[in-house]
Amino acid sequence: MALRRFARREDLGLALREFATLKRLDTPQKIQAYLNGMTVNHELGGETVLSVREVMKQRRSHCIEGAFFAACALWVNGAPPLVMHLDCDLSDYPHVIALFRVGGHWGAISKTNGVALRYRDPVYRSLRELAISYLHEYSNKRHMKTLRSYSGAYDLRRLDPQLWVTSEAQCWEAHDRLAAVRHYPLVSARQARLLSPRDAFERHITKLVQYPKPEKRTGTRLSKKT
Repeated sequence: MALRRFARREDLGLALREFATLKRLDTPQKIQAYLNGMTVNHELGGETVLSVREVMKQRRSHCIEGAFFAACALWVNGAPPLVMHLDCDLSDYPHVIALFRVGGHWGAISKTNGVALRYRDPVYRSLRELAISYLHEYSNKRHMKTLRSYSGAYDLRRLDPQLWVTSEAQCWEAHDRLAAVRHYPLVSARQARLLSPRDAFERHITKLVQYPKPEKRTGTRLSKKT
């Protein structure tokens, strides 16, 4: 499995329809469009790490779930299933992206609800260049820039597909393996202290989301904001 270029359906344990969905997404742009058209996972019932199968079944995902899905689609179509873990200050939340290369340059597929941490075209000469492209936009609720480090490319072929492709349980083991990969600093402690907060216009832009969080109105029924 670790050396297999194309993931076969029987390797992954997917149903014919599930595999066909991934097979159709044969470019990074198609994968990104599929994720963009899927509602964000607001985790209304608690924290989740959904497998690729559950993402397709529930038609929702957040960053690591979208990265798993994207990596699997890449693998089915002959590209390695690589992901990167972006880590941050303790006041914020990490992010996970799927990686791909075109002509020796790196790009990224990313599931996010805002305008900032989205798809990256394959124009970056190194993983560090790619990671630092997220620095300016990566901020917490106090509008401070919080991105601090990035992992090397983690090849999901190192994991049993049952841990991230077909699991019906939460994929915490796959999450923990990725978070434990060696990380490399993007900024020094001194540089971090000198980072400026986002200005008023930037703060306004960050309020824009693709999929607003549903509001609880009566009983347990949920409906989206308009």
